Amino acid sequence: MSVRLDHGVDLDEVHEINVTPFIDVMLVLLIIFMVAAPLATVDIAVDLPASTAQPQPRPDKPLYLTLKADLTLLLGEQPVTREALGAALAGAASGDKGARIFVRADRGVPYGEVMEAMNVLRNAGFLKVALVGLEKSAP
Repeated sequence: MSVRLDHGVDLDEVHEINVTPFIDVMLVLLIIFMVAAPLATVDIAVDLPASTAQPQPRPDKPLYLTLKADLTLLLGEQPVTREALGAALAGAASGDKGARIFVRADRGVPYGEVMEAMNVLRNAGFLKVALVGLEKSAP
């Protein structure tokens, strides 16, 4: 009993590279970097400098919300309480919730108090908020 293994078919060598494993590895690395990159920027101590950005043109009738050093709020030139701020803003903006509100705060006001004032604005429906600062000339 004999067995013939050669069927007369000549098998050629394949000179192509299978790129599927390479693509799989690259996708895994991409996912790792996408997850790791935002985590690398957490809890960094930052001392922010003054802005040297180009001054923007002022609107005709800007709505200023001022937070003074004694934590009182002024809408324009009129004092307002935090509870009445939403109604006062609606009246000053003529009911336009898309109006831009310019927030300016004294340098000595804690950051948390500025955020509380911005939360009151957001809860009142005013989402376009601009922070006002002093213009510093470029060196």
